[in-house]
Amino acid sequence: MAVVPALSTQCVIWFGKPKRHERAALGAAGWQVRAARSDDGIGLRAGDTVVGLLDLRDGSHGCLDRLERLAREHDYLSLLAVVPAATGPSPTRHPILDHCAAILTAPLDVPRLIQALGRLVREPRVDPAHALGSLIGASPPMRDIHATIRKFAPVDLPVLITGDTGTGKDVAARVLHELSARRRARFAAVNCGALAPNLVQSELFGHERGAFTGANARRAGLFETADGGTVFLDEIGDLPLEAQTNLLRVLQDHSVQRVGSHESIPVDVRVLAATNRDLEAAVAAGKFREDLFYRLNVLRLHMPPLRERGADILLLASHFLNAYRDKNPTRARAFSSSAQQAMLGFAWPGHVRELINRVQRAAVIAEGELIAPEELGLCGHPPEPAGDGALDTARESAERETILNCLRESGFNISETARRLKVSRVTIYRLCRKHALDLARLR
Repeated sequence: MAVVPALSTQCVIWFGKPKRHERAALGAAGWQVRAARSDDGIGLRAGDTVVGLLDLRDGSHGCLDRLERLAREHDYLSLLAVVPAATGPSPTRHPILDHCAAILTAPLDVPRLIQALGRLVREPRVDPAHALGSLIGASPPMRDIHATIRKFAPVDLPVLITGDTGTGKDVAARVLHELSARRRARFAAVNCGALAPNLVQSELFGHERGAFTGANARRAGLFETADGGTVFLDEIGDLPLEAQTNLLRVLQDHSVQRVGSHESIPVDVRVLAATNRDLEAAVAAGKFREDLFYRLNVLRLHMPPLRERGADILLLASHFLNAYRDKNPTRARAFSSSAQQAMLGFAWPGHVRELINRVQRAAVIAEGELIAPEELGLCGHPPEPAGDGALDTARESAERETILNCLRESGFNISETARRLKVSRVTIYRLCRKHALDLARLR
């Protein structure tokens, strides 16, 4: 007898208490509703189409905390939320809402809910925590960066990313794209400082055949090829003034003109720009258009220098060492205590990029399993004398704060904490014992 495969079911996992008419309307639209009221498994079948709904209409603190815990335990779900209507001053936004793809306001309009569910089914879930994982760090400056990116990503406005060379401006730009509605379209990046002056216009805006010597065929520029997506202009301060004028037209009119043509071609792109220069000073000196600066500087994201990120330095160093070990043979497995102190005491003028280079070089020349300060090239840059234990205390305090903050942000989920910090679960448990963090009490 032939086996008939089970039909896939559309199911809403309702974290809260659905009303009778809401169940009925969803059922009529082809959605099953299953309430999640405990830590038990929900009992889903392979192939089911499943969406999570956080019913926050209760509004009580205990309700929010319980629903957050349940939602985190079922973090494979795409989530939407129903929140109470605003009355009086706006309440503090609950962190769980940052994980929701859509937020509806009570009283709940069931047809709108069904439409929102349909959009979640059609669009694959993007986990902000996964996307932000490429920006490694749990220090206060990096937590601020993560929070700011979550706010900026869904807003279709230009972002100016500032910071020294090597601080990760390009990584931040890609994360902004991945968390935006444009993530399925192209992310087109160009370093404005690396473009030949006579080819800048052609590279960005395209050219017609015969527009200049060597233009043997029509060519679409960067903005045309990225239509519907994101254009990232790195080192925007190096863009020539003539190209700045044309870029201003793109931002104002949402169109480009190829070199050698007077025809305007509509383009739909979001522009992200980055610079390590003081653009305000460049404007004052007449080297950067003031009107373009204001067009680009709608939203601003400043990447902190590595020296201000505390124990993130050690997290990054371990991550880069492990990444090197995955692809290359090396005896090095970790960093000695003195190497860790040297890294924390170094100013890192080259920031993350310099850290990568030093770690990779150390992995090549390391003689033992623990990398020493001299293998990192930090012997000539010793940390401050620790006669009173000041540096050790600062390092231990920074490490404890990093672990505790990440535990809190992950709802004290050990697996999630280990994933965010790029270490094993065993390491998290060891660090908790080391810093006297009682998980049962903290939870």
